[in-house]
Amino acid sequence: MANAIGVVMTTRVVAGLVEEHRVHGGLKEFPEHLDATNGLIEIPSEKLCDILCDAIATLAAASDSPVKAAGVAMPGYLHQGVMLDSPNLPQLKGVRVCESLRAGLDRRGLALSLSVFNDADAVAAGIAASRGQMDRSIRVWTIGNGIGYGRYPWTEGPWEGGHMVVSLDPREKFCGCGGRGHLEGIMGHRAMRLRFLDMEPDEVFAAARRGDRRCAEFVELWHRALAAATASQIHLEGAGRFYFTGRDIQRLELPRLKQHLYEMVKMSPLQNYTVEIIPEDPSLAAIGAGVGALIASGC
Repeated sequence: MANAIGVVMTTRVVAGLVEEHRVHGGLKEFPEHLDATNGLIEIPSEKLCDILCDAIATLAAASDSPVKAAGVAMPGYLHQGVMLDSPNLPQLKGVRVCESLRAGLDRRGLALSLSVFNDADAVAAGIAASRGQMDRSIRVWTIGNGIGYGRYPWTEGPWEGGHMVVSLDPREKFCGCGGRGHLEGIMGHRAMRLRFLDMEPDEVFAAARRGDRRCAEFVELWHRALAAATASQIHLEGAGRFYFTGRDIQRLELPRLKQHLYEMVKMSPLQNYTVEIIPEDPSLAAIGAGVGALIASGC
């Protein structure tokens, strides 16, 4: 397989050269000294596109062999290269991302095949590629500032699983998109900070382990919400394997999740699902973006 560049933009931008379904030479961060307090959220969309193009140009220049394609993964609802909405990077809403990136690469003299992907879909593709499972269906939940739902092979549609409604309580209004009852409004890092103004999310989970009732009740809700979203996908798309990963994956207790799923999925043909935790690995999304770009280019 030809070489590609995979770029991932979430709370920061990381990129790597993808060769034979792995990152060659490790991931590099762009820019190197990003303000950790606000991350990318205060950077205008034009500057974000420049950062992405600089990452691609830097890695292309450093590659020992020709680079055929570049894939860029980012959070939000992408359709035909346009960011229709991105609650966690709102400055990107309405931006013709693919068009802007192509123009930036042209200015840098780079004639590469370019593709853009949702970041969770890129993680799913990265899992498939790194595990030699490109012939299988992969579904993955990514747990971090937001909650992503990724699928491989890619299928047309919004697939905004993090905004699935898992509660009818009108007080559940912490999702960044403004919707009520959403999975991300319960599980997302930003949403938890809004809910517990006096505690950080890690402190909430630590207090729950010490027996704090308020925190323990929330941690139970957190797990039930993820189980409800997963059970809904099982009922819609069928059983199979689900992966769970992301920056905050250490919060997930798999036995508790399995118990809730057992209570929610009772139709026997749908009970042959499996669930697996994958430790956070930023290279997965980069691999998925690079491999997806090569597939889209026909390489």
